[in-house]
Amino acid sequence: MYKKCFKPFLDFGFAFFGLIVLSPLFCIVALGLFFVNNGNIFFLQKRPGIEGKLFTIIKFKTMNDKKDAVGNLLPDAERLTVIGKWIRKASIDELPQLVNVLKGEMSIVGPRPLLPEYLDLYSDFEKRRHEIKPGITGWAQINGRNAIDWETKFRYDVWYVKHLSFGLDFKIIFKTLLKLLKVEDINAANSATIERFNGK
Repeated sequence: MYKKCFKPFLDFGFAFFGLIVLSPLFCIVALGLFFVNNGNIFFLQKRPGIEGKLFTIIKFKTMNDKKDAVGNLLPDAERLTVIGKWIRKASIDELPQLVNVLKGEMSIVGPRPLLPEYLDLYSDFEKRRHEIKPGITGWAQINGRNAIDWETKFRYDVWYVKHLSFGLDFKIIFKTLLKLLKVEDINAANSATIERFNGK
């Protein structure tokens, strides 16, 4: 009952209220990114949602598009802008996904939507993370986020799918807010972004 009825209703209300309350912050961040990214404010990318169906995720663009002499993008760490580092540190880059929640593509709480090319690499167990909508935050995010390995992350994701409830969602949201205040587990060790999943 909660997953099919109350959770979507709460997601929509939370996202709608969040967008209104955070609109001044959105405007400030968007203005800063407009200047450092040559007018490119948002990062848009296809991600798999429930049952692996693709949708376009919306995030604030924290990296520029600078390339080397032969036209290849520079490493992530070199493209991460000063304002982008601050936005990531405060997890503000994730906030535009409230629009995805309003559209019914995401939930406030759920497994994080990963790259489409990972879909063929998942085991049957790992595929269970797509039985529900992906989320802005989730059980894996409050238990290590980018500081844990892929195996552990997927185990947390599937555990959440099996135990989804209002009480668990409330706990995850509360602990997410605490982690944001402490600025924990933003990046993987020795890397600006987490290493890619290779199926192992």
